[in-house]
Amino acid sequence: MISSLRHLLGWIVSIFRSREGLILENLALRQQLLALHARRPRRRLSVSHKLFWIGLRRFWSGWKGSLILVTPRTVVAWHRAGFRLYWKWLSGAKRVGGRNPVSQEVRTLIFRMAAENPTWGAPRIHGELLKLGFDLSEPTVSRWLRKLERTPDPTQRWLTFLRNHRDAIAAMDFFTVPTITFGVLYCFFVIGHQRRKVLRFSVTRNPHALWIVQQMREAWPYTPTHTFLLFDRDAKFGNDVVSFVKDIGVRRVRTAFRSPWQNGVAERWVGSCRRDLLDHVIVLNERHLKRLMAEYVRYYHEDRTHLGLAKDTPAGRLAALRPTTGSRIQSLPRLGGLHHRYAVAA
Repeated sequence: MISSLRHLLGWIVSIFRSREGLILENLALRQQLLALHARRPRRRLSVSHKLFWIGLRRFWSGWKGSLILVTPRTVVAWHRAGFRLYWKWLSGAKRVGGRNPVSQEVRTLIFRMAAENPTWGAPRIHGELLKLGFDLSEPTVSRWLRKLERTPDPTQRWLTFLRNHRDAIAAMDFFTVPTITFGVLYCFFVIGHQRRKVLRFSVTRNPHALWIVQQMREAWPYTPTHTFLLFDRDAKFGNDVVSFVKDIGVRRVRTAFRSPWQNGVAERWVGSCRRDLLDHVIVLNERHLKRLMAEYVRYYHEDRTHLGLAKDTPAGRLAALRPTTGSRIQSLPRLGGLHHRYAVAA
């Protein structure tokens, strides 16, 4: 009874409606019927259905009266979601004007400068970038620095500290070499920390304090160029040696007992001597050892590359030009052929 009454009232009302409104209402009802048939039993509308209702809302003021599947609030929510998507797409589109983007090259350079210079801030890095010809503002540099986690490595800080002081440090020490007659020769040397250069080397059978003082005079014939002299607590470095070090204006630094690692540069040089030369020869006498070591020191300074010097030599070996196709590489023997130096033949 109630259903029949509703249909009768709907028919009466439709008589007084305009033909245009009636067509739109029929279209809306047909659209909902299609959605019901297509989406049973789960009544979820597709994107096309949502766009239909959004468009119908814009062109027909009586769209609310024929709704069955959804409420007016749902249709308004669809419209607002589409509004947000539209402006998101519009904001992400590439536009001419505004702030210039920072290239990957500049960003990498900013991070590199910050890593290599832990005490630098945005003003210093910005100044370096301007000198390199990059056009960007200081706030831009500061904005990218905030994205970098600046946790300076303590090891890197110590390496920087030691490099800044090694030119003022020298070390001296002894090492022994057996002879063919089972005697013992004492090798004395003084080495600078900056370029690992051997300042003085000599050999004796009977080391004593006065002989060591004379060797130190030979190492520094004039004013000493080093501020600190590092040596161990061997009895050979007695009071005469300590007094002479004080008289020439050098501060002595003595290592702890049985702590050779505290004089690492000197110990590494001894290890290089043994691996490169002494482990491969039998020393006849003092004169023989002096000749061998003089040749080794020359090879060490001029030919042998070092990891601690970035693959350079203490005397500074110049790199040759890149050889062309067909160039002949010449082999130059050193230490009787134990080692060789290579050069491009002229």
